[in-house]
Amino acid sequence: METTATKKRGLAAIFALCPKRHALLLVSAGLIALHLLTRGDHALMVLVSERLVRPLHRALGSLNARVPFSMAELLLAFFVPALLLYIAVQIVGLIRKGERAVRLYRTLVTLLAAGLSVYALFCLLWGVYYYADDFAAKSGFENGPVSTEQLESVTRYFARLANEYAAEVPRDENGLCCSDRTEILRRSPEVFAETEKRYPCLEGPPLAAKGIRCSRVMSYLDFSGFFFPFTAEANVNMDMPACDLAATVAHELSHQRGVAKEQEANFTAVLASLEYGDPDYCYSACLLAYTHLGNALYGADREAWETIFESLSEDVLRDILSRREYWAQFDTPVQTASNTVYEGFLHSYDQTLGLKSYGACVDLLVNCYYKASLG
Repeated sequence: METTATKKRGLAAIFALCPKRHALLLVSAGLIALHLLTRGDHALMVLVSERLVRPLHRALGSLNARVPFSMAELLLAFFVPALLLYIAVQIVGLIRKGERAVRLYRTLVTLLAAGLSVYALFCLLWGVYYYADDFAAKSGFENGPVSTEQLESVTRYFARLANEYAAEVPRDENGLCCSDRTEILRRSPEVFAETEKRYPCLEGPPLAAKGIRCSRVMSYLDFSGFFFPFTAEANVNMDMPACDLAATVAHELSHQRGVAKEQEANFTAVLASLEYGDPDYCYSACLLAYTHLGNALYGADREAWETIFESLSEDVLRDILSRREYWAQFDTPVQTASNTVYEGFLHSYDQTLGLKSYGACVDLLVNCYYKASLG
């Protein structure tokens, strides 16, 4: 019969196989468990996000702003090949060398410890935001129910604005928006200058978004941009249609300023871009707003949607079509898998609408711009 002492010696022997990796695994698992147990404590999440995470992101963002390229992309470019190389070396070792059981165990512990440590940091540097105050709560913005009539009015308003700004952006020989992508990034530190005066919760250092060199890979994964919480950088896809770039920059900068929810980041991107007043940003923001509003109106009042759609200028229609054609070429199993993983991530943080939660910015847009749409 196995005694308690025997069991302890057995566990000690297993732990001794890779003590540092076991320690990292246990600490990471403990931190994740702590996050899961405490994320329902709203006051604690507010304290951690405002007193620890946001100051840390400001410091990291300012530090990484000193380099002209994306540190996030550099880390990913190193980590992914290194991970694949490690797995390949271990497989070769399992085939050629002895002690296969020990090697296999150490390999599995290493991979699990690495994965959990990254996720534990992610929970701290980003996950807490989902359970703290969102933009609506921090700003005091009133976001009441929306009627179909209000939705129609604001959709028409943004269609009209899109037509006006479409005439102010540069266009190529095919009539498509060809705004200077480098210039859009260069001006990005200025985008929130006016908006943060109205909403101090959006205050942050004037940092530039960074273009990703491997943007085509992002397109295959169906990503137009991402905020990397480990480096506090706003990263954008430089390969997508130019008409969408500025709004994407503003969206990722919203994340950099503590707006976690996708629907709120879309709204604050539109808000900041329009208050900034730059034609490239205003046009891109109007397209973003019209897309969400138009999709909602299509389901609520098809006839009203058709009337507004027919009012769009040829320039706007060409850009909308080019956007649709661009993303259609990446409609592959890879993109489907990427979306499935990301939707699962949103669900894990109680974003129960999944990818559809992007449409929730409609309420914010209507409540904010309804009075303006009547003018």
